[in-house]
Amino acid sequence: MKPFTYERAKTPAQAAAAVVGSPTAKFIAGGTNLLDLMKLQIETPTHLVDVQDLKLDRIEAADGGLRIGALVSNTDLAADARVRRDYGVLSRAIVAGASGQLRNKATTAGNLLQRTRCPYFYDTNQACNKRKPGSGCAAIGGYSRQLAVIGTSNACIATYPGDMAVALRLLDAKVETVNAAGETRVIPIADFHRLPGDTPHIDTNLARGELITAVTLPQPLGGTHIYHKVRDRASYAFALVSVAAVIQQDGTGRAAIGGIAHKPWRVEAAEAAMPQGSKAVASRLLAGATPTHDNAFKVPLVERTLAAAIAEARTA
Repeated sequence: MKPFTYERAKTPAQAAAAVVGSPTAKFIAGGTNLLDLMKLQIETPTHLVDVQDLKLDRIEAADGGLRIGALVSNTDLAADARVRRDYGVLSRAIVAGASGQLRNKATTAGNLLQRTRCPYFYDTNQACNKRKPGSGCAAIGGYSRQLAVIGTSNACIATYPGDMAVALRLLDAKVETVNAAGETRVIPIADFHRLPGDTPHIDTNLARGELITAVTLPQPLGGTHIYHKVRDRASYAFALVSVAAVIQQDGTGRAAIGGIAHKPWRVEAAEAAMPQGSKAVASRLLAGATPTHDNAFKVPLVERTLAAAIAEARTA
């Protein structure tokens, strides 16, 4: 790990100013992803701005929904009675991720900002446009079983690894931020993460120094909430395919997919086909998919996992 300086911010605006003023500074909260990347020298910040002292660790009612502070731990969010009752898909998605120890430290904002687990990103001997822009993508033409099948580009086929964000995409969450000038902004979760395009090293649409302060959930959707995660082992593994779904009694519903793209994947137009069954929805969700030889199995796996979610909802 390379040397770095450290400070603890007292206000969100102070934290944002400290980062925007240094091109190699980073925010740190739980550190469950950043510290690993620093040890591997994939991330090499020269200055860390600790935001743990900021009062952003509450879950509050707001506009018929909930406002979740950026520093609420994954454990506390999943266990909150209001989340379990009204946003069960979010609670289930969080519990499906990582381990209990990591969920105790991981924060709401940090979870959204975690970086890909593509093996070529983590191997500094391999070319990776996400790690080193312009160096190429060794995953293209390499071993790609875990990687993306849709929304890819000639520069990157990595996937977004998280579970929580898939549920937030389903729920139409919004991300609240503040910048160094104290100006606030609200970003719909659909617009928060980026597809790779020609700039896969830019994961989100946050501006430099912009700090997440909260995530807001709209009024509850009702219906049956399902989160199915298909992975190589029963725990502590990232999704090959995950499905977050809310199914209503009349057969209508929503679905968001994880493990297949550079961001949580949801196509609202596909949801109109929900009463027709999983095949109709999946064919629209995956229109334009470009799987590799190694990960072509993900295309039928999306349909089968969605079918399992719909079947479970019907018997709930």
